[in-house]
Amino acid sequence: MKEELSYTEAFKQLQAIVKRMEDADISVDDLADHIKQASKLIQICKDKLTKIENEVNQNIAELS
Repeated sequence: MKEELSYTEAFKQLQAIVKRMEDADISVDDLADHIKQASKLIQICKDKLTKIENEVNQNIAELS
């Protein structure tokens, strides 16, 4: 089973894809694959941020 990426690693990979796209360093043939990978990385980041937000809100509620 593949180890889940940390938020930081997913974000770094996403930044690298965006940079390659900005620099036109991705061939048209590879563009769809990079977009799919970027979409997965965005979802990983979003899920991790949502999880952290829920944990923070729960901690705040417990303090009240």
